[in-house]
Amino acid sequence: MPPIPNLTLSNGVELPAIGFGVFQTPPEETSSAVEAALATGYRHVDTAAAYGNERQVGEAIAKSGVDRSDVFIETKIWISDYGYDQTLHGFDKSAGKLGVDQIDLLILHQPLPTEFDKTRQAYRAPETLLNDGKVRAIGVSNFMVDHLTALLDKATVVPAVNQIEVHPYFTQHEVQAFGAQHGIVSQAWSPIGGITFYRDGNHTSTLQDPVIGEIAKAHGKPPAQVMLRWHLQQGRSAIPKSTKPARIAENFDIFDFELTTEQLAATDGLDTGRRGGPEPADITLATFGMPIPEA
Repeated sequence: MPPIPNLTLSNGVELPAIGFGVFQTPPEETSSAVEAALATGYRHVDTAAAYGNERQVGEAIAKSGVDRSDVFIETKIWISDYGYDQTLHGFDKSAGKLGVDQIDLLILHQPLPTEFDKTRQAYRAPETLLNDGKVRAIGVSNFMVDHLTALLDKATVVPAVNQIEVHPYFTQHEVQAFGAQHGIVSQAWSPIGGITFYRDGNHTSTLQDPVIGEIAKAHGKPPAQVMLRWHLQQGRSAIPKSTKPARIAENFDIFDFELTTEQLAATDGLDTGRRGGPEPADITLATFGMPIPEA
């Protein structure tokens, strides 16, 4: 198996470019999915307090036989735990469920645009945890340019990663470009456009897109692998998810071919500018707040 390419974060930490996601994976399916991913060769797992499956991720890593130091674990603090002390406690809850003393990448899951001071206070906690060696890198998720600008105005540490919705139908060029200017790695959630499969509108799913289909045919590869390769070659981290061992393996088999410059540009050209996930501006505690259980 070819080595997994790493992305070097701004503080020198190495992040395996392809990770395994467990968004919406039920807790009872999470352990077996993560075990299958680690057996396949993934060495980077992304979870979140709000997913309700951190404990199963930790159990799977512990049972896998893969050394803890070889697995990059990232998790996200939910908005209900924002505020300096609350976010420090959010780390304790996540670390306890994961069964680890140190988390490789700790992320704020969403900005709270209507209460941005609470977001700033929350971000101070990962800065402290980084300084104390309890996390190796810190980041954010679903932050747009205005959120990043407001955060950087007060932050002492630039986020190493911004995890955002990126797939061929929604590329967020402006956010990615701003991140690149500041040394922030863009990490794609829904990297093969899974969120588009359920979206109303005139588009087929990305897996059935004729442009992607032609590129896939040219390489003798499935469309999902073409999209993951597109992320990889453009310097993004991507975290595909599945609970099916065959699909988990397929999503990892992307290191033996390269897209041409023209194929990358053709994929970029599919952008519709339409978001599949919730608008970051719509995230409020009133509508999205929920208690995160103790460890």
